[in-house]
Amino acid sequence: MLTILGGGGEQFCDGFSRRTFLQIGGLALGGLSIPQLLQAESASGTRRSQHKAVIMIYLPGGPPHQDTFDLKPDAPSEIRGPFNPIKTSARGIEICELLPRIAAIMDKLVVLRSVVGSVGFHTGFQCMTGREFENQPQGRWPFIGSVLSYLQGQVHPSMPSAINLAPRMRHLAYNFGTEPGFLGPAHAPFVPADERIKADMLLQGITMDRLRDRKSLLKSFDKFRRATDNSGLMDSLDTFHQQAFGILTSGRMAEAFDLSKEPAAVRDRYGRSRFGQCCLLARRLVESGVRFVTINTFLTVFDEITWDIHGSKPFTSIEGMKNIVAPLYDRAYSALVSDLADRGLLDRTLVCNLQEFGRTPRVNPAGGRDHWPQCFTTYYAGGGVRGGQAVGRSDPIGGVPAERPTDPGDVVATIFQSHGYNLEAHLPGPAGRPFPLVDFGKQPVKELFA
Repeated sequence: MLTILGGGGEQFCDGFSRRTFLQIGGLALGGLSIPQLLQAESASGTRRSQHKAVIMIYLPGGPPHQDTFDLKPDAPSEIRGPFNPIKTSARGIEICELLPRIAAIMDKLVVLRSVVGSVGFHTGFQCMTGREFENQPQGRWPFIGSVLSYLQGQVHPSMPSAINLAPRMRHLAYNFGTEPGFLGPAHAPFVPADERIKADMLLQGITMDRLRDRKSLLKSFDKFRRATDNSGLMDSLDTFHQQAFGILTSGRMAEAFDLSKEPAAVRDRYGRSRFGQCCLLARRLVESGVRFVTINTFLTVFDEITWDIHGSKPFTSIEGMKNIVAPLYDRAYSALVSDLADRGLLDRTLVCNLQEFGRTPRVNPAGGRDHWPQCFTTYYAGGGVRGGQAVGRSDPIGGVPAERPTDPGDVVATIFQSHGYNLEAHLPGPAGRPFPLVDFGKQPVKELFA
């Protein structure tokens, strides 16, 4: 399902219910069923544009930095854990033995080992917005992809600017921060229900005239609202309806989501996991003109083997990370970066790997590690970063930053800088109140590009 605005009874700040808005997917355009998209416009040959793009990979559960990209081999066993460091293609940088494929492309990556998250609330909201969850303005802070949509617009009229391949998760804390906020629904990320997007997007037995009639009916139905609307929301919805209509009536989107177009060897290279195929899909979307793609490595942290390695059920053991999570991730992530490089897309595509927090320096009695927002590692490839280096440093046990402390707000500022935006610019907030592009005091991590 391609959610224009989500369902449910929650209201926006101006009192309009979410139920009053359109949903494109199983039901759309006033109840029109669209399990398949009418290919009235055959997609013309896709030419690679030179737009800048971001692929944000979010790692819910928080991988342990001490067991991935910031090993402490000289620390006591209860700190260093059971895994050994290995050399990489980047001189002087070692990472965990569980990630041999990533080690081979380390010359393309920058590791930032001194990130600090918020205490008391999952840092996902900060990663997605660059802002604190508390004291939000009317309409809420906008998602990074929505901000870039506002600043840059669409590359192609039938391709949305931002696509969120990270559907709603069971843990509510992971679901905050991916809405357009006060920028309005015209800049909401496009959200497919699952990987069967091509089937979801094709109109079955619906003529183009009928689809246009539905659109005209909706337009007249909303006319009386627009006459009395002082918030600008309805104008924003007009724009969003036009974008949705363009997407529905073009085969370009369905073509981008059709992974059957890829050779079996390429799909195998990424791995046949959900995450692996989402990474492949992200590459295809960037190629087709999408500016911002978000991926979750997992859809829940409960009763599933994930990065949430507390050591015992319903969470993951260190063995689960060793045998399942790390190999799956190593294959998919390394394939994505390598494939982007092979196709000449990496220089203009910033691949960010963000997480809510790290894990405790000390291994717990169950053999895992618990939540630790005081210090963790993130890493970046492409988009102009200078690969093969480590920025920042944690203390000898990975407990706190010892050098170059950074927070998610600084990371978001880095994303905006990579796109060439003046960080002192402002966004149009509600009631005409401007808000700065980034929070006061947030600075890009310029060392990533030096």
